[in-house]
This record gives sequence, structure tokens and C-alpha cells, in this order.
Amino acid sequence: MIAGLDIKDIVELALLLIATGALSGFLAGVFGIGGGAILVPVFYECFRIAGVPLEVRMPLCIGTSLAVIIPTSIRSFQAHYKRGAVDMAILRVWWLPIVVGVVAGSVIARYAPERLFKIVFVCVAYSAAARLIFAREGWKLGDDLPKGLLMRAYGFCVGILSTLMGIGGGLFSNLLMTFYGRPIHQAVATSSALAVLISIPGALGYIYAGWPAAANYPAVAALQIPFALGYVSLIGAVLVMPMSLVTAPLGVRAAHAMSKRTLEVAFGCYLLIVGSRFVLSLVGGL
Repeated sequence: MIAGLDIKDIVELALLLIATGALSGFLAGVFGIGGGAILVPVFYECFRIAGVPLEVRMPLCIGTSLAVIIPTSIRSFQAHYKRGAVDMAILRVWWLPIVVGVVAGSVIARYAPERLFKIVFVCVAYSAAARLIFAREGWKLGDDLPKGLLMRAYGFCVGILSTLMGIGGGLFSNLLMTFYGRPIHQAVATSSALAVLISIPGALGYIYAGWPAAANYPAVAALQIPFALGYVSLIGAVLVMPMSLVTAPLGVRAAHAMSKRTLEVAFGCYLLIVGSRFVLSLVGGL
């Protein structure tokens, strides 16, 4: 027995995490989302099996997701940048508000109840899915992205919501850019760069937020060093990262080969599925 699990359970969890890494890396390249929308639901199931208490399970999932996103998002950004698809002007406006939002989200994560993370995830995932699946050409906020304070406010919201969901920010920036008439392929590419800005300070913030968890739950091996640092599971990160790095460039190629509408519908359907999983969790307490 290791950490309360027999060898068979450990092998099954390891294989699941490796497969998840491959899928998250691919989708990071396809959607520019950093893979967090894949990782958080899967980590949730893995940590449930590993006996992580409900009270700290969701923040542990989110912190680990942000840590995994760091190398994946860098790899995805490099591939999109080589294709000249990244809007660097948006990055120059958003980088500071996003970092401030990430810091604010990390502080909230230390004190917020576990249900808050799920509620944020569900609300944003469902609204995004509706926009992507049922979108019409007339569904716009404007012909181009705004300037000044509103644009910076958007950046702050991207940072704080991404930190509470454990994603790289691509979900929000994709939606904003497409609502303002930007092509989905440009939105995906630019979002991959934003994921780099969000994931690094976000992971550090969750290490800080979860530092008391090990002392509060001394019997839970998955929360103790060397298995975890705060709300970042080192085992989960180590198993997921390698395959995600391999498959991220493959996702970039797939994204540029797909039509705009196919990309939108595929992303929307996925968000609808993962959002429903957390609705069940909120209702049933699982």
C-alpha cells in the first residue's frame, strides 16, 4: 500500500494521468486554453480516488492544473507564434491587469469555500458553451476590441476567473476576442500566450494558498511533501507534463486545419460536458 492505495490502483491512476496529459496538450494547441478545462475534471476524479477530502479537493485540482499548464502553454505559444497568429498588441495591454487578477484570485483561493470554485467553473463553462454552439454573426459586443480602462478591466477579469477555474485564460480571451469580431484562429493563438502569463503566478499563488493544508490534513498523504506543495500535486504534475508537451504542437496543426465553425462547436460541446460534471458534483456533493 502507498498513500492508502494498492499497486493496481496506483498503476491505473498513473495511466489515466498520462493519457490526460496527452489529451490536454493536444487541446491546448487546438483551443489555446492551456489544457486546464481538461485537467481539472480529471484531477478531481483522481484525487477523489486517492482520498483527498472534499474541502480541499477542488483547489488542489486547480493549483495542479495551473502548474501543468506552464510548460504546455509555453510550447503552444511558441508554435502559434511561429505561424504569426499571435496579436502582440493585446498582450502589451493585458499583461499587467492579468497578473494583478491572478494575484487577487490566489488570495481568494486561500479563504474561499470549495463550492465557489465549482460554481465559477460551471457558470463560465455553460455561458461559453452557449456562445460557441449557438452563436450567430450578429452576436457581437463591437467591431473591435475597446481601448483604455475597459480593455484593462477585461484583462483583470481574465486573470482572476482563470485562477479560480485553473485554466490558462484561453476560455475567456477566446470569447472576448470573438465577441469583438476577431477571428477564432487569432483568438486561440493569442490565448496561448495569455496562458503563460496566468499559469506561472497562478501556480505559485496556489502553493501559497494551500500551504496550511498539509498541517490541517496530516493523514492525507497526497497533500504532504514530497507528494505536494500547497495546492499543487507534484505527482500529478510530473505524470501529466511530459505527454502534454509532446502533443501540444499537434493540436496547433489541427487548429489551423479546422474551419472556424468546427472549432467553435467542438470547443462548446466540450465545455458543456465538463460543466455538467460539476453540476452533478454540486448537487450530489461528490
